[in-house]
Amino acid sequence: MRRKIPPLQTLVCFDAAARHESYTRAAQELALTQSAVSRQVGALEAFLGVALFRRTRHGVALTASGAAYARQIARRLEAMERDTLDAMAHQGEGGSLSLAAVPTFATRWLVPRLRGFAALQPDVVVHIETRTRPFLFADAEFDAALYAGTPAQVENWAGTRALLLMHEDVVPVCSPSLLPDGKAVSPDAIAQMPLLQQSTRPDGWRQWFDAQQVDAPTARGGPRYELFSILAAAASHGLGVALMPTMLVADELARGELVVACPRALSGERSYYLVTPERADQRPLLKLFSDWLLGQAREG
Repeated sequence: MRRKIPPLQTLVCFDAAARHESYTRAAQELALTQSAVSRQVGALEAFLGVALFRRTRHGVALTASGAAYARQIARRLEAMERDTLDAMAHQGEGGSLSLAAVPTFATRWLVPRLRGFAALQPDVVVHIETRTRPFLFADAEFDAALYAGTPAQVENWAGTRALLLMHEDVVPVCSPSLLPDGKAVSPDAIAQMPLLQQSTRPDGWRQWFDAQQVDAPTARGGPRYELFSILAAAASHGLGVALMPTMLVADELARGELVVACPRALSGERSYYLVTPERADQRPLLKLFSDWLLGQAREG
């Protein structure tokens, strides 16, 4: 049975025109004439029986239907491009995995261990893109996600199941230049120092000081950074004290760029999970990777 799918060139032209909302700029991108792009879009509208663009004083603009269709087509074209690149790289036999991951955990913990997975499965390719927040797997081309969150956040991630990898302990770290003689100080002394905040964890310092039974009016004050990697860089350059999982700053601690400002660690409310779509037909390759990843997490 013939599939009811428009020609690929038609979809490519529509995708470019939708991104630019301009036939002229789409034509420049695709090395076509403006009239050629216009004809392709017109043919697609006739095929669908739906108006995708409306004329404006300045050119064209997507209709509501056009914008919705453009989002779907863009994802499909991106997936086709990835599949094509995999085939071109002769990765067909081993297969590939596409992971979404919180950035610092991916760069500091996962990537250094991937050589071990490659030794076990040399024909498998692991692709990684960064995501810091939950998303709908139905709208993304990911096989799984490495996510840092609370049990409640994971439980509320619709349509997924989660495998606990490890819990997270956090400790204050800073440049040795901020400490008297480079030695650790008390929680009361930390309360008097400039604090660096992670924007996705606004209550982190408040929880740490509460656990130490220390009054810290400025617990929520100080500059905010979204990523742990930026937070670590700010701390190593002497901008303040950061509350960090030690496993994510192991290199900086080993090099002496950061030191533990106070050795009182706090078991964080967040943990690291491997999140997968909740479906029965999980790929054998994903199961193999999950088992390997869990083994790595248990080893520390």
